[in-house]
Amino acid sequence: MSYVGPDFDPPQPRRPRRGPLTVALAALVPGALLGWVVYEALDGGGPDRAGSPAPASSTARASSSPSALSASPSASGDHSGGDTGADGKRPTGAPTAAGSGPLKGKVVVIDPGHNPGNFQHAAEINRAVDIGTNRKECDTTGTSTNDGYTEARFTLDLAHRLRTLLQQQGATVKLTHDGEDPAWGPCVDERARIGNEAHADAAISLHADGSAPGNRGFHVILPGSVHSGAADTRGIVGPSHDLGVRVAGKFLRETGEPPSNYLGEGTGYVTRTDLGGLNLSTVPKVFLECGNMRDTKDAALLTSGAWRQKAAQGISEGIVSFLRRS
Repeated sequence: MSYVGPDFDPPQPRRPRRGPLTVALAALVPGALLGWVVYEALDGGGPDRAGSPAPASSTARASSSPSALSASPSASGDHSGGDTGADGKRPTGAPTAAGSGPLKGKVVVIDPGHNPGNFQHAAEINRAVDIGTNRKECDTTGTSTNDGYTEARFTLDLAHRLRTLLQQQGATVKLTHDGEDPAWGPCVDERARIGNEAHADAAISLHADGSAPGNRGFHVILPGSVHSGAADTRGIVGPSHDLGVRVAGKFLRETGEPPSNYLGEGTGYVTRTDLGGLNLSTVPKVFLECGNMRDTKDAALLTSGAWRQKAAQGISEGIVSFLRRS
C-alpha cells in the first residue's frame, strides 16, 4: 500500500505564563550556567558526545549478551526541538570535511529504506529481483504513521542527519539514494551492490516498522549465514553482528527507545536470511528498525525532529565504535 503525507513535528504546547516561582528560579540560572561551564572545561562533557569511542566499560556493556539491553530512564524522546532541516545539520557548527577526522579513510554507506517516489512507480518497484535465496520485489513503498508521515521521509531525514555526524568524524559517506536521485528505488539488489562497490567499512539500512498498535520498540536485523546463488554472507555474519550490537547499545542509550516487545524476544535483535539487502552484501551491514510507526507512542517519537537527531547521534556513535574497534 502506498502512503503519502506531510513531514511534520507534533504541535508544541503553549508556554504557561510566568509566575513568582519561575521568576525566583530564574535568578539561579547564572550560577547554574557557571557550574556547567566549569564542568565542561574540566570534563569535556564525556567521551561519547561527539561520536568518539566509548570507554571500555561502556563498550563491554554494548557488546554483551543481547538480553542486557534495557531502556535508560535518562534518555527519553524530546519533543521540545524542531526539525534541524533536510540536510540534517545542527543549528551551529559545520560538518568537517570527509577525511580530516578520526575516521579518515573509512567509508560508510547509508541506505535510507524505500524512496518517497516509490508510490508513483508501482510497476518498477513490483518487478522481482534475485536475492540469492529466491526472488522478491525490487522495493516497496514502506509504511507510515496514522497521520501520514511516511517511512521513506523518515529514513531520508535520518540518513541526512547521520551523514552529517559521520562526516564530522572524517568518514566518507555515501547514500544509496537521496530521494529524488533516483526517483524510485533503487532495487534491493542494487542497494547491496552500492555498498559492495564502495568497499564500505560499514553499511546500515534505516527503516521504521508498520506493525500493530501496542507493538513498539526498535530492533536490529542481522544477516544470517547464506550461501546460495549470488548470496554468500558467511564472511560478514560475525562483523555484522558486532556492528549491530554496538549500534543497538548506543541507539538505546541516546533515544531511550526500548528493544522491540514483539520481535526478538526482548533482545532487540532479529536474524534474517530473506532480505536481499543483507543476503547480497559483501561488507558488514545491518538493518535498523527504529520503531513502529503504527503505535502512537513510537509515532510521537519518530515524527519529532529532536528525537531523530538523538537517533542519528546514537547510530553514529555505534558505527564509530565499530570502526575504531581494536
